Amino acid sequence: MTGMKEGAGEDPFAEDPVTDSGSTEESSTETTTETSSAETTSTGSADRSTASSSRSGGRRSMSIPYKFRRDGVQDGRDRVPLFLKPETKSAERDALRELEERFDADVSLTDLREALVMVGLEHLDEVEGELEEWGYGMTFDD
Repeated sequence: MTGMKEGAGEDPFAEDPVTDSGSTEESSTETTTETSSAETTSTGSADRSTASSSRSGGRRSMSIPYKFRRDGVQDGRDRVPLFLKPETKSAERDALRELEERFDADVSLTDLREALVMVGLEHLDEVEGELEEWGYGMTFDD
């Protein structure tokens, strides 16, 4: 069952039927590989990319961004407690407002937090600098 009522129109996410009877198995394998790589890449560019399409053998494939694939903001995420200092919480609130203005749309706080973590993971030198300001790397040996 696809979740759509019969006769309600075309399913925009349904695969195009294979026109070449000799390539059914090959196309099925190709589609499975494309789907698997997009779904299993939880931190890769597939989740962060915008919708894109390409032509391959007369078939069109599309990568749907995470925001539109999920059922809710917590879908596919692990719960992780997060404790923030007041100045960090204030900066986070300011960033959320700024990004909502840029997108001219609501931005989920959960999405913002994960995006901040992902960008931080891509810039460990800057994270190291912040941790050093907090005292990491200091020694008190004589």
